Amino acid sequence: MDQLEQRVQELHKLLNDYGHAYYVLDDPIVPDAVYDQYLHELIALEEQNPDLILPDSPTQRVGSIVSEGFKKVTHANPMLSLSNAFNEGDLRDFDKRIQGIIDETPTYICELKIDGLAISLLYEDGLLKRGATRGDGTIGEDITSNIKTIRSIPMRLKDSVTLEARGEAYMPKSSFAKLNEDRTAQAEVLFANPRNAAAGSLRQLDPKITASRNLSMFVYGMGGDGEDQNIDNHLDALGFMNTQGLPTNKETKKCTSIEEVLSFIEEWTEKRHDIPYEIDGIVIKVNDYAQQEELGFTAKSPRFAIAYKFPAEEVVTQIIDIDLTVGRTGVVTPTAILVPAQVAGSTVQRATLHNEDLIREKDIRIGDHVIIRKAGDIIPEVVSVITEERKGTEEPYKMPTHCPVCESELVRIEEEVALRCVNPQCPAQIQEGIYHFASRNAMNIDGLGEKVVEQLFREQLIKDISDLYKLTVDDLVKLERMGLKSATNLVEALEVSKANSMERVLFGLGIRHIGEKAAKILSANFHSFEALMKATREELIAIFEIGEKMADSLVTYFEQEEVQLLIERLKEAGLTLQYTGRIIDADVMENSPFAGKTVVLTGKLMQLSRTEAKEKIESLGGKVAGSVSKKTDLVIAGEEAGSKLEKATSLGIEVWDEQKLLDSIAE
Repeated sequence: MDQLEQRVQELHKLLNDYGHAYYVLDDPIVPDAVYDQYLHELIALEEQNPDLILPDSPTQRVGSIVSEGFKKVTHANPMLSLSNAFNEGDLRDFDKRIQGIIDETPTYICELKIDGLAISLLYEDGLLKRGATRGDGTIGEDITSNIKTIRSIPMRLKDSVTLEARGEAYMPKSSFAKLNEDRTAQAEVLFANPRNAAAGSLRQLDPKITASRNLSMFVYGMGGDGEDQNIDNHLDALGFMNTQGLPTNKETKKCTSIEEVLSFIEEWTEKRHDIPYEIDGIVIKVNDYAQQEELGFTAKSPRFAIAYKFPAEEVVTQIIDIDLTVGRTGVVTPTAILVPAQVAGSTVQRATLHNEDLIREKDIRIGDHVIIRKAGDIIPEVVSVITEERKGTEEPYKMPTHCPVCESELVRIEEEVALRCVNPQCPAQIQEGIYHFASRNAMNIDGLGEKVVEQLFREQLIKDISDLYKLTVDDLVKLERMGLKSATNLVEALEVSKANSMERVLFGLGIRHIGEKAAKILSANFHSFEALMKATREELIAIFEIGEKMADSLVTYFEQEEVQLLIERLKEAGLTLQYTGRIIDADVMENSPFAGKTVVLTGKLMQLSRTEAKEKIESLGGKVAGSVSKKTDLVIAGEEAGSKLEKATSLGIEVWDEQKLLDSIAE
């Protein structure tokens, strides 16, 4: 083994160990910066030496897009569902049946029933070979590319063993809340609960979307009988898989009687809301494999296991009124005002109704008695109406035609379910927009939180974001709970924010479809607000990663006179409004063979690494893409170039070798 190969293997081990500590044990052993440093080193080595890229490399977490759906997978052993128990009587009957068949008193293993999607992981000689969904129990779908994006799942086991691990992929509550928050901002249909969100995420054809959803997993068993690993019971199987790096749930208990099982269930019925993932019951299994074999199976489920389901967390209350809120993007959301009710451990007085279509579909009326629940134990929602309780005095609800705050006419944009207020001067939108403008990833104005923004509006000290830069210490100290020190710090933070680069201001404006990444791309290309505001739709679309929706949104936004005046006020306030990142010299751009072109690298480069080539092309105004399409202007083909070169040739795209690339860079 040469020195380079040895270093790659060292980096694999370091990154896998650090990742396991972070994602599985929830106990980081190094700062993020150290992990990133080693990861970047590995990426550079692999780009310089593609033959060293192994299937289990930490860099291979996100694979290529699945082109034509998912392939079918036949499970070696069926993934059967479990029969259910809903009360103590069902569980005692289960225990009696078990003891009526086997001679010895059984030992049970109680596990939390994770509310997610059942999946199978096949490892061959320690290497993750395939990930599949449960499907109908016999045939599932190959979702290996998406499985690799789940950081808690190891690409390689500790030992070179062959086994099938089965478990539940799930979406943590925090990830679910963030996902629906983002979908609300984009006026997209919300996921009903974390389970649906996890299932939808794992069936994405683009693994990058799956990766962005921050899924996790717990394994709960092996596909075989454990004979190959000399294991004879379920608890030892869990322990073995855990030593191999697979994530198992620590809230598992060995019980020697049904009374202990019932006690465990009682404990977790109360504690279920205190953990960061959703559970919908407790799974009880006979521990001993020989006893499991003796008990056998029915056509649909094993006789040695049962799933106790928690009582539904739904309650009945009454809708007093329906309120409307206007978000930063102008989406008007109806909210039910309720008679206070206890749901999932907290008092609920409001529940989202999402949009007018949902109100109409469920025939929700003011005065109705309704069933409510917390979607994913997080977001209160109305499940259904109890029509039998109607007295005839209930009032059908109709969404208004005008904004409840500014009274501008509401519009429904094509293919959207949401109604929007499109008035850029709407106070509700402005208030939400200012809070976004001050957020960490935008202008990062410390001390300008939601409550402060509300007070500033209430006291009529601000009307839009430009007014922030007129605030004085004397203005601020008049606010409730705003002392001299806090006021001084806020004014200083506002002054510091004036120097922020253009992309922060652009993202902070909250333009629809323009996220943090798009703002950076646009700023790096146009260098100033003045140039960006003059850009045409065609010029915008020509930029790599800027799509038609983004371009249309930008053009529409900057066409508004109110927006143009706002940008002028920000300029007068002293904001930079220029891109302060690396800017390419105009003379270089004029003569660069890459300026404005989309370039694809393929094959093995001998004198440059992929990273070096990409940086040089981008420094000369080019955009490096990962795949060849009709929008590709140039392909750089190294040795052993394959399908990308073939596609470029078939499309008539210009192709250079590495030497021509080097000569052009030198010129």
